Amino acid sequence: MSNNNYLLDCEVIHKIPGRIRIKSNALKYLGSLKNEIEDQIKVLKSVKEAVISDITGTIVVKFKNDDLSEENLLSLLQNILNGYLVEIHKNEKKMKPDKYVIERKLQEESPKEIMRKIIASAVLLLMPGPKGELTGMRRLFNYKTLSTISLALPVLKNGINSIVKNKRPNADTLSSTAIASSIILGNEKTALTIMILERFAELLTVYTMKKTRGVIKDMLSVGESYVWKQNEDGTVKKVPIEEISKGDSIVVQTGEKISVDGKIIKGNALIDQSSITGEYMPVSKKTGEEVFAGTLIKSGNITVEAQKVGDDRTVSRIIKLVEDASFNKADIQSYADTFSAQLIPLNFLLAAIVYASTRNMQKALSMLVIDYSCGIRLSTATAFSASINTAAKNGILVKGSNYLEELSKSDTVIFDKTGTITEGKPKVQTLQIFGKNIKEERMLSLAAAAEETSSHPLAVAILNEMKERGLNIPKHKETVIKVSRGMETTVGKDVIRVGSRRYMEESDVELLDSVDAAKRMLNRGEIIIYVARNKNLIGIIGVSDPPRENIKKAMNRLRNQGIDDIVLLTGDLRQQAETIASKMSMDRYESELLPEDKAKDILKFQSIGSKVIMIGDGINDAPALSYANVGIALGSTKTDIAMEAADITITSDDPLLIPGVIGLAKNTMKVIKENFAMAIGVNSFALVLGATGILPAIYSSILHNSITILVVGNSLRLLKYNVNK
Repeated sequence: MSNNNYLLDCEVIHKIPGRIRIKSNALKYLGSLKNEIEDQIKVLKSVKEAVISDITGTIVVKFKNDDLSEENLLSLLQNILNGYLVEIHKNEKKMKPDKYVIERKLQEESPKEIMRKIIASAVLLLMPGPKGELTGMRRLFNYKTLSTISLALPVLKNGINSIVKNKRPNADTLSSTAIASSIILGNEKTALTIMILERFAELLTVYTMKKTRGVIKDMLSVGESYVWKQNEDGTVKKVPIEEISKGDSIVVQTGEKISVDGKIIKGNALIDQSSITGEYMPVSKKTGEEVFAGTLIKSGNITVEAQKVGDDRTVSRIIKLVEDASFNKADIQSYADTFSAQLIPLNFLLAAIVYASTRNMQKALSMLVIDYSCGIRLSTATAFSASINTAAKNGILVKGSNYLEELSKSDTVIFDKTGTITEGKPKVQTLQIFGKNIKEERMLSLAAAAEETSSHPLAVAILNEMKERGLNIPKHKETVIKVSRGMETTVGKDVIRVGSRRYMEESDVELLDSVDAAKRMLNRGEIIIYVARNKNLIGIIGVSDPPRENIKKAMNRLRNQGIDDIVLLTGDLRQQAETIASKMSMDRYESELLPEDKAKDILKFQSIGSKVIMIGDGINDAPALSYANVGIALGSTKTDIAMEAADITITSDDPLLIPGVIGLAKNTMKVIKENFAMAIGVNSFALVLGATGILPAIYSSILHNSITILVVGNSLRLLKYNVNK
């Protein structure tokens, strides 16, 4: 294989008789598996020695000159590595190198704080300087110079810190040098101009970040702002949710949201947990059972002992995760940082060359006030922050900028079936009668009598059909559960059995008349429920989980965006998987998979170079969501598992937001590339003008920072992007 970009690719890079060296990226991430894999290669009779170097990602195999072919050895190595794919993938994630220079964390500053510094710098710029000629120490120790140094302190401190701790300069190192040089030359105006324009560009970035934080908090808001806290004497008091601590008791009544994760210590209630578990039927909860923040009490009153509050709740953890750019920085963002950081020494070199050739400090200073880093770094951060903001306003939580970049490069989309392509709410589609003198309604009623006490989704489908038709369940005796087969009860003198074909056959119910109807239902992807009275089949019920509205349209849009492989991975039976894959015109499918099987399939796709998006409901798909390049949880599920396993959570049930967020990601990358071109082009032109002396240092600073503001402003256009177009 010639392409060594993919994890499992193996390539022969050198060979002589009896010795061969093979390269594979996977060999770099073996960790403690190295000796084990060497031993597996040595098992071959013709192999004398096998040595892996995890530094170079190669293996040297020494062998006897007999029947061992290059192709067989490559195939063997790939098969062995494939068996350890999960461990290799984990090690690869852990060993990613740190690419970032030390930069100030802009999210730690508020827009008001930055605005105050801009105003202070502007006032200082307009104020007259000290009277008389400034010589000696008076040049540095006067109110204007000291005030300028005070305002520049965060930049100066971080610029020096980067050199000391990171052993390389950053954008603030360059700014610090330019500011310090201006002050030493007695030109505070240049220093203040640099500071004002740089801080204004930072203000736009910080404003976007703050706005994004607010939108995310609103989007993830669960529970009430105020709750009823129960005191030790039994009285209750209305207090802000922020005042609730672990162990406190809160009283929640009908119609209110529960605002903490906790345990019921008094009362019982019917609770709508659809926002947490995805269950659309309210659940009865009693003393001793757990409840979750964000769920709604439909009826009843309960007292809850708080177990998770404040920063322990999902909302706080997710907001922090989104803000923490150092862990979720896109490759292009780290490239922007690295690229611009590598150019910073060039500025110092140019300044030295210009000064050496002209002996003019002002011309040399022009080389220091113009840098590529500022515009590229700020505009890239602003673009990603604006995109995350836009996504959040549309009910899409993106955990970091790296996931937007991965979305823009993806070529494969994998869907789970139940609750993702389908609604996850089975419905009765077909009723077929076989008994004489019996109507549909009577057959359905008898089936509902057997299923009345069951919480199985298929039983719920039958009971919901009863409610929609306004039918009553006939009186019946105790229901008997036949595990993995069905349900049985007695209505009058008749034994009613409802369940699978196997259950009917074991109960000696004749099914011959139902064969053709059952085949038709199966071909439509319906699940068949048989209904028998005594030993006679009286009907069959076809239940299916209908596709989500707009799911087919979403897949068509994905193809228009360049996704060339759409795959279904499901735990459902083959027939149901085949039917839904055919209806949706998907490229292929795999059925009857366990959650860990889905994760392994995703790693196999990635090992051949596919960039994979996994779309699931965020509950049983957690392993697959975490292993995909981008995991998207679709739907109103908001469990800790869903939020933490998925990289992107779409909180509504609209599948059109999937191509919507991919379109946003592609547009984000387009804007960032535009910013790169503008920042590099204009700053390069300004460097030439500064070096020739055409552009004085103060005007070089104005031009440089103006282009920084321009590219940051270009990034802000993403705040208005229409995700639904």
